[in-house]
Amino acid sequence: MDDFLTLKNQLCFAIYETSSEFTKLYTNVLHPFGLTYPQYLVLLALWEKDGLKVKELGETLNLGTGTLTPMISRMEANGWVRKERSKVDERKVYIHLQAKAKEEKKAITQKISEELLTCKIELEEYEQLLKQLNQLQRKLRERK
Repeated sequence: MDDFLTLKNQLCFAIYETSSEFTKLYTNVLHPFGLTYPQYLVLLALWEKDGLKVKELGETLNLGTGTLTPMISRMEANGWVRKERSKVDERKVYIHLQAKAKEEKKAITQKISEELLTCKIELEEYEQLLKQLNQLQRKLRERK
C-alpha cells in the first residue's frame, strides 16, 4: 500500500461511501411508496417476525427509542404499522404490521430486487460481500 493515510486507502471511507450509495439506491426505490430507508428496515424486521416489542425492534435494528419511537409514530400515521400496549404490562408496546405493509411487501421487494440487478452484483459475489461485512462487523464489536 503506497500510503495508508490517504483517503483512498481507508476502509472506513470505502464503507462510508458504499453505505451512502446504498442509501441513495433505497431512497429512490422507496420514495414512491412513501417510505424512508430506516422505515423499510423496520418493515423488514417485522416481515421476519411480526409483533415485536419496541425494545426488541430497537435491538434488532440497533436503534435507540429516541429514533425509533417517532419513526414508528409516522409509520402508524401512514398506515404501515400499529402500536399495541400490553394488557399485562403497560410498559411493553408491541408493533404489528398493518394490512398495507403486508399488501405492499411484494411490490416493494420486487422494486428493490430490480434496482439491485442494475448494480450487476452476482449472487455469489453478494453472498461473499455479506459474509465479509458480517465478519468485519463482528470483529469491530469484539474489540471492546
